[in-house]
Amino acid sequence: MNKAELIDAIASKAGMSKADAKKALDAFVDTTSDALKKGDRVALVGFGSFSVSERGARTGRNPQTGQPIKIAAKKVVKFKAGSELSSTVK
Repeated sequence: MNKAELIDAIASKAGMSKADAKKALDAFVDTTSDALKKGDRVALVGFGSFSVSERGARTGRNPQTGQPIKIAAKKVVKFKAGSELSSTVK
């Protein structure tokens, strides 16, 4: 499902226009992104939680040459599915 299909699905399930559904989805994405930038955790009970984790620096290998390369430390976004979402997907 891409963004346009998601907007269509939200609009039909919520009984709202596609424009309003797009605004709501964009607002959710922006708000979640801002919270994660600050290091906050975003938890939606039953659905899951988004959090930021620190991935340490490590040594990898260039697959073409086999030479070792240094991979810098960085922050990554993690998503942990909630119990209701997990049981629905089974």
